[in-house]
Amino acid sequence: MNTAIAIVLVLGGLIFFHELGHFSVARLLGIGVRAFSLGFGPVLYKFRRGKTEYRLSAIPLGGYVSLAGENDENDLTGGFTEKESFIKRPTWHRMLVIVAGPLANLLLAFLIYWGLFWSAGQMHIAPEIGNVRDGSPAAQVGIAEGDTITDIAGARIEYWNDVADTIGKSGGTEISITVLREGQPITFQVVPEKLLRKNIFGEDEESYLIGIAASGKTFTQPLDGVSAAQAGLEHTWEMIVITGKGFAKIIQRVIPMDNVGGPIMIAQMVSQQTEYGVAAVLALAALISVNLGLLNLLPIPVLDGGHLVMLTFETIFRRPVPTRVMDIATRVGILLLITLMVWATFNDVRRL
Repeated sequence: MNTAIAIVLVLGGLIFFHELGHFSVARLLGIGVRAFSLGFGPVLYKFRRGKTEYRLSAIPLGGYVSLAGENDENDLTGGFTEKESFIKRPTWHRMLVIVAGPLANLLLAFLIYWGLFWSAGQMHIAPEIGNVRDGSPAAQVGIAEGDTITDIAGARIEYWNDVADTIGKSGGTEISITVLREGQPITFQVVPEKLLRKNIFGEDEESYLIGIAASGKTFTQPLDGVSAAQAGLEHTWEMIVITGKGFAKIIQRVIPMDNVGGPIMIAQMVSQQTEYGVAAVLALAALISVNLGLLNLLPIPVLDGGHLVMLTFETIFRRPVPTRVMDIATRVGILLLITLMVWATFNDVRRL
């Protein structure tokens, strides 16, 4: 039961927050909102405040916003004026409303990371060596398993990520590496070698290495509110970059389409994370929120990114995209999305 609740809260909450972004900016700009619903499908409960009807609907997996004059500039029933019509607003107003949904998802990811780092601290991999490859540059100079790296080429080392980054920037020139061994500092002169290694997408890439691997030992660094906000912002940006590269690798077919998953896979992931507690579920929710935000910014008709492309055309050429072009683009976009959803669901079922 807890798993089912977690799945509904994660999937429904992320989509609802997306729609809340559209709603908030529309209201801020004075655009009329006909209805704002928590959930979709049959309406279970509703009330009206001003001209807007607020609804609680039966299917709690998201929500929706209905704007005055959204599809027809003459559709102003319900007491809305032309000034409140979405379609009659300046292009930049409409762009702000559309982009607000994806940005709301990115903001939510940041808020989650901020909260997690503030409450539980930030976990890091310690710069402790767990393995030294035989015959490697590190082995040749005497660097050993169990050594903790404290300095590379004059740069202080606090985390294992610092090790790879600093050595990688050496360009193959000799660098000094200071380690702690049984509490005593020892400095070695090492010449990194250029080797191929797999990146997170499975591609071979050249990098300068010295033949060491992390022990896997971790530690948690406590953070105050300001430091947690900075760490949350940095981590959100890292996830945005990785996710964006991931989308590109799928298009380039570096990542096989077989890896694409849909709602079933997401539900499985949420279910698995519930075994590790609320923090694990929230971290996964933040990652999914980043994916949802960037996915909606793809320039595909019917997605927010597709609408932004159309509005950009309107801004440049000072006239709306022809109706026939809009109709064709919408149909193509719907076909692409249905194809993607069917393929993702097929992959999910096959994995089951």
